[in-house]
Amino acid sequence: MAKRTLREIMTENLATVTLLDNVYEVAVKMRDWNVGVIPVVNEQKDVIGVITDRDIVIRGLAEKHQGSSKIEEVMSTDIVLGTPEMTVDAAAKLMAQHQIRRLPVVDNGKLVGIVAIGDMAIRNILQDEAGEALAEISETASRH
Repeated sequence: MAKRTLREIMTENLATVTLLDNVYEVAVKMRDWNVGVIPVVNEQKDVIGVITDRDIVIRGLAEKHQGSSKIEEVMSTDIVLGTPEMTVDAAAKLMAQHQIRRLPVVDNGKLVGIVAIGDMAIRNILQDEAGEALAEISETASRH
């Protein structure tokens, strides 16, 4: 049986923001799209960071940044990326290794999608040690 790739399970229609957006605009976009993460891209659609709902709370609100603050003040720039050809198993191991729940997917440096732990779980493909590690990430996150 052929190994599944991220291309088969990734979400392709996704919201993005640029450095021109502010924290408030990102929060509104998260609400409107019902997501907890939004990739930050430049004019060429290269991924330069991600901003999560947690970033907004921990680095934004808790640090008393205003909603009009620039997103670069709260976004994460140390990002881990996948490719459409990456196997789901390899992506799961990468996500477990870096303790992340979402993986932006790039093709030739351009954002083409995103994969979340939920995408893997819904498709019932987390069956090895990487799946167990990812389950631990989810359990730890849900306790906080």
